[in-house]
Amino acid sequence: MGATTRLTWRVEGMDCAACVAKVTRAVERLPGVSGVEVNLMAERLSLSLAPGTTAAEGIAREVEALGYAVVPLIARRGRADAVPGGGQDHSDGDRHSHDHGHDHDHCRGHDHGDAHHHGHAHSHDHGHDHDDPAEAGQPWWRTGKARLVWLLGALVLGAYVLAGLLPDRFAHPAFVVATALALIPFARRALALARAGSPFSIETLMCAAAAGAAVIGAAEEAAIVVLLFAVGELLENVAAGRARAGIRALGELMPRVALRLRPDGSTEPVPPERLAIGDLVLVRPGDRVPCDGIVAEGRSALDESAVTGESTPVERGPGEPVLAGSINADGAFRVRVTRAAADNTIARIIRMVEEATASRAPTQRFIERFAAWWTPGAMIVSLLVMLVPPFALGWDWWTSIYRGLAVLLIACPCALVISVPAAMASGLSAGARRGLLVKGGAALEAIGAARSVAFDKTGTLTRGRPQVTDILPAAGLDEAGLLALAAAVEGGSAHPIAGAIAAAAEARGIAVPPAEARFALPGLAVAGTVAGRRVTVGSPRHAREEGAALGALGATAERLEEEGKTVAVVVVDGTAAGLVALRDEPREDAASGIAAIAALGIRPIMLSGDNGRTAGAIAAALGIEAKAGLLPDDKLREIAALRGQGPVIMVGDGINDAPALAAASVGVAMGGGTDVALDAADAAVLMDRVTGVAELVALSRATMANVRQNVAVAVGLKGLFLVTTMLGVTGLWPAILADTGATVLVTLNALRMLRWRPAA
Repeated sequence: MGATTRLTWRVEGMDCAACVAKVTRAVERLPGVSGVEVNLMAERLSLSLAPGTTAAEGIAREVEALGYAVVPLIARRGRADAVPGGGQDHSDGDRHSHDHGHDHDHCRGHDHGDAHHHGHAHSHDHGHDHDDPAEAGQPWWRTGKARLVWLLGALVLGAYVLAGLLPDRFAHPAFVVATALALIPFARRALALARAGSPFSIETLMCAAAAGAAVIGAAEEAAIVVLLFAVGELLENVAAGRARAGIRALGELMPRVALRLRPDGSTEPVPPERLAIGDLVLVRPGDRVPCDGIVAEGRSALDESAVTGESTPVERGPGEPVLAGSINADGAFRVRVTRAAADNTIARIIRMVEEATASRAPTQRFIERFAAWWTPGAMIVSLLVMLVPPFALGWDWWTSIYRGLAVLLIACPCALVISVPAAMASGLSAGARRGLLVKGGAALEAIGAARSVAFDKTGTLTRGRPQVTDILPAAGLDEAGLLALAAAVEGGSAHPIAGAIAAAAEARGIAVPPAEARFALPGLAVAGTVAGRRVTVGSPRHAREEGAALGALGATAERLEEEGKTVAVVVVDGTAAGLVALRDEPREDAASGIAAIAALGIRPIMLSGDNGRTAGAIAAALGIEAKAGLLPDDKLREIAALRGQGPVIMVGDGINDAPALAAASVGVAMGGGTDVALDAADAAVLMDRVTGVAELVALSRATMANVRQNVAVAVGLKGLFLVTTMLGVTGLWPAILADTGATVLVTLNALRMLRWRPAA
């Protein structure tokens, strides 16, 4: 057996979580198919296909037979890309594995058929178009689903007209004919779903209930049931489209045209997708930046709020990074492209949100397991309602069968199953548009449940740009000599302290000698050989552990630390040669961010590798508890201890804090650059503000409140109609409203999350 090929399709017409189960079940039964992943919000089907088994076209036909429109996107073997049918994959996502083995295929399968793609006609006629690409720009009332509603409405209206014009004995046959004609597309779909492994779909339940009602003489209600079912499908489709629009709106942040500079200085308009790394692009005032890049020439203020959520324009000049989707507020400048279009900030955010919507939260998994028992239980109740009351309660058979058929329509768990993913998708989209990225429903749910938030100090609560404040050489050495030795061994290090020492030496015009055999002791010191002398730059504690006597420098170091400064001891050949003190100022919003966390009832803690006095001074200014002098392993132990008390969020810059970010219940990356913010941890605050952490918690709690509301509506409505049906208060058409109505209500409620904004 050769290597499998990864295939991806766009599947148009999936309106609810049960659609995911139907598509999954249909394709995973085919020979050679494995690794099936279906993403509802991204409308993606991805799978691995072994060579010499099922043809790709056969898989597409299997999905089309369920009534969905299928467009091939990409076939991938290893890293080589080949696009069947001329498609192109813009998602490259859906890498998470989803267990779709749950039995939720009782949702409306939606009439998705009769669409045409790539010049070939589908071999199955499903009565009307569904989400045909040609319909993308059309209003909802001109879509295929709407056309079916108008057709069925005309049938039912025609039956009423005939019943009014003809003698009474012809009224019932008129509605029987109308019901039979209206059921044709749904019956075809029910048969296709049964062949694909979903025999108890909502189509099957609805067809059985409508046909049964017609047989027992309730043909008028049966016709109304079919019409209401089609209306419900149309409303679901509109609501699902609006939910997806929240994600698609992110893509609209990219301009349609970029002005690429030619070698002669003239410009040529090109689509941003055609920009290559290294190209120069002109960005005029008012333009959106078409790429991720570095400013090559010029200076301007950029509005990055659409990308990072930061409302204040930021100044950008030569050598500074700019993000795709930002708006140029005033001056023109030139940007050198550093990332291809498929990998720029906007593309990666969209990809991450799409992947996140496919990651199921624990609450969603529980609801799906519960729903798997709901439908069989409801079907058993329906059968009992038909058979038991005539003997036990003296009901006549007509009443018993009628009420049993109504219970059958209530059996669909669609509203319950969609209640969680719809809210999660809206919450994830709302957060992304405000610079709050969360990588999945599980992380979003966990954030709101956190009992404590652990902050790294440097680069998270502080600016991450310490500056040298004091240079105190020991006897026999001057300031320039001390700083030169420190800069020599710190050279090449990415640590903020190393950068500050190097910047101080450069500002003073000090010639830095070369260093050999440099190495770092993580969290402790750096060392090297300068002009034959062994030089170490590290904390006072490390200097003492190395046997270097600090003498009078020890008292000076303590005084500096009490002032909130970080002290580095320069040790030359085992002797303390002097001190270099640095201070990293807290971020402007650090204190307010900490206060916002505490106001939410969450315990904020600062974890720092700095000494206790320095960390204590920063913590006192911010009003936060501090754990100081922590090595990387110590941070892991602190995180483990906090997890023992409940879920914990770790907030760091995503570079040096990777182990702690991974060990926490949820790791949140903040600052340190867009790469880190997008690739590290479970969530990211792109706006680079401490207050963004509290906003993440608020977003999580608002989303979970929306989920609870949706579950209450879904279960409450069905429970209410189940009781009223048993009591004979409501009949068949209110029963179908219990299903379609609840589904539409929870979807519309979930859409409210798209308007979420953090509290001022």
